[in-house]
Amino acid sequence: MLVPGNHGLSYSATVSRQLVHRAAICEVFLTDTRRRSDNDFLVAAQLPRVHSYYSDHTLTPAAYDPLLLLEVFRQTSILVAHEHLGAPLDHKFSFNTGEFSILSTEALHIGPLPGRVVLAVRVTDRKCRGDQLAGVTLRMDLAIDDRDAASMTMTIQWMPGSAWAKLRERGRAALDLTTPRAHPTGRRLLPAAVGRRSPANVVLGDAVALGREVVAQVVVDQAHPALFDHPLDHIPGVLFFEAYRQTALHAAHELLDLSPGRLSLTRCDAVFTRFGEFELPTVCRAELVEGGPDQVPGAAVFRLQMRQEDTLISTAEVTLQCTSRLGRRFVRTPSPALQAG
Repeated sequence: MLVPGNHGLSYSATVSRQLVHRAAICEVFLTDTRRRSDNDFLVAAQLPRVHSYYSDHTLTPAAYDPLLLLEVFRQTSILVAHEHLGAPLDHKFSFNTGEFSILSTEALHIGPLPGRVVLAVRVTDRKCRGDQLAGVTLRMDLAIDDRDAASMTMTIQWMPGSAWAKLRERGRAALDLTTPRAHPTGRRLLPAAVGRRSPANVVLGDAVALGREVVAQVVVDQAHPALFDHPLDHIPGVLFFEAYRQTALHAAHELLDLSPGRLSLTRCDAVFTRFGEFELPTVCRAELVEGGPDQVPGAAVFRLQMRQEDTLISTAEVTLQCTSRLGRRFVRTPSPALQAG
C-alpha cells in the first residue's frame, strides 16, 4: 500500500495522448509518472467528477465508477510500457488477463475537488521475444486522496504493426466473416435495468433468463465516444468489461430480485482468449455462483462468458456488492424469476 503524499508527482497537465493510446484529450486521466527502480514506478492521475459515460449511474451517493479506475489501470500499463520499459510508440498492444478489485467503496465517494490518484506499479513478470521485451505482468495499487481504493494485476504484450497484421490475418482467415449475421442495433435494455440513466450507455440488447443464467446480446456501438475513442480493428476490452458488468447487474435483478441501482462492481477477473470481431454477433452469458467460503454478505457473484457464435472469446468472474442499506440483501433462495426458469 502507498504512503500518503503525492510523491513529487504533478497534476498540472495530462500526459501525451499517444502515451496512453487515446484520441480525445478529455479521455486522458494520467498526469505524471516517476521511476523508483527497474521494476517499480509511480503514476499520477486525476479523476473527473463529471463524465458522460463514467458518471452515468443511478447508484447513490455519487461515487467514482469502478470502471473509471479500471481505465486508469489500463492507461497506466501502456504509459509504463512506453515511458519506462522501452515499448516503441508505434507498437500494438493486447491485454491477456486482468484481476481487478475495489478495496474500499468509501474511498470512491466523490468530494469537492477532482480525485487525486497515486498508483504504485510493480513489474512481477516479463515476457521476451528473442532479446526484446515484449510483455509484462503488472501489479498496480491505486489510492484516491491518500485512501487505498483499488488494485489490479494485468498481463499485457506488444508487437510491431507488421506482426500484429499477420496475427489478425491468421485469426480472421479461420472465421467465416463474409456471410451476413443479424446484430442487435437500435433495441437496447432500459437504462434502469443496468443501473444507467442514458440509453446511449447501455450495451445490452435482448436478454433472457434461462434457469440459473442470463443470456444477453451485446450492442457494439462504434460511435460511442468513450468505449470507441478511436477506430479499432477489434472489439476493445473496455466494452467487454462494461458488458460483463451490465449482464451481471441484469442477472442480479432477474435471478435474485436485487436492484441494479443499489449494486456496485467490486471485483472483475477477466481472461481474453480471442479477438472480438465486428462482423460477428456477440453474446454474454452470466451464471449465478452460489456460496463459497469467500462469499461476502450482501454480494452476488457471477461467472460470465463472452461468445461469438460457437467461439469463446473471453471469460470473467464478477462480484457485485450492495452499497446502500436500502438495497435488498443477497439471499440464497431462488427468486420467483429463477424458479420460473
